[in-house]
Amino acid sequence: MSDPPAQPQPGTPVVIGLSAVVVAVQGGDAAVLTVRPPGASLEGLPFGPFDPLGHRTFELAMRAFVTEQTRFNLGYVEQLYTFGDKGRDAPLADMGARSDHARVISVDYLALAQTAVETHAPGSEWRPWARFFPYEDWRDGRPAALPLIEAALRRWADGDPHRFGRARLLFALDGAPWNEERVLERYELLYEAGLAREAGRDRGEPSAPLPPPLAAALGEPMLSDHRRILATAVSRLRGKLKYRPVVFELMAQAFTLSALQRAVEAIAGVPLHKQNFRRALERAELVEGLGRMDADTGGRPAELYRFRREILGARPVSGLSLPLLRE
Repeated sequence: MSDPPAQPQPGTPVVIGLSAVVVAVQGGDAAVLTVRPPGASLEGLPFGPFDPLGHRTFELAMRAFVTEQTRFNLGYVEQLYTFGDKGRDAPLADMGARSDHARVISVDYLALAQTAVETHAPGSEWRPWARFFPYEDWRDGRPAALPLIEAALRRWADGDPHRFGRARLLFALDGAPWNEERVLERYELLYEAGLAREAGRDRGEPSAPLPPPLAAALGEPMLSDHRRILATAVSRLRGKLKYRPVVFELMAQAFTLSALQRAVEAIAGVPLHKQNFRRALERAELVEGLGRMDADTGGRPAELYRFRREILGARPVSGLSLPLLRE
């Protein structure tokens, strides 16, 4: 019989923190809405503590935090994950002074927006998520960040075949294939290796300065455990593209097929074969031509399409095929 799950010790306060990963496509890149609290040196996600007396539900409280901190009103929202493992090695959650001696349970949400509307809220910005994970964008080929990360991981592995085997599979080293969905596992490996800058902070160790090129390759740190939450959201969204038509929550009511492909590529971080992508769309019957053209493409006018949202209630609907562009 397995041991019962660990319970907080009597008298240990429990704080429930709520965070939101708000995603939109901006300027051809997948972007996330960030906040920088007053006095903070790092950016984070919109977040706040759940008040069981003042908040009716987790989601309503989370929506209120996002609007208060960013002046942005959420549309599509789904619960992402709940982090609460005791003694976990992943980045430590921090809700401020209230959580100095508390067990923090982090309840996180994923929200999708059709437009990265300028928020005009102090300290709030839309940031490309490649700012935090530069090695995740393969749209123009193998990222320049990877050779620097590979060298650092080889030093960490120090000849240990198990360590390097994990690094090889996650970061597509020595001919291993790239799996775009394993974003969280890659970040957790960097954290374990002490390469994620949150690691030294959480262990109470002074962080040795990294060479600037390596620091840039590893991505910018975030507040609390927010980069882990963001990695979880990117993993979830990339996987969900293939089994639910969730990308259309990021699209305007009318769009060109080229704009749709660019949005999928921005989220997945990989280039797609144009003709095969359109054939897959046709087979899935997810979109319908509107019979009018978009003249603002910068080239030849392209037909506008809409998502056939009515089919969601009529039959099981899968996501999009991702036919990769092979060099």
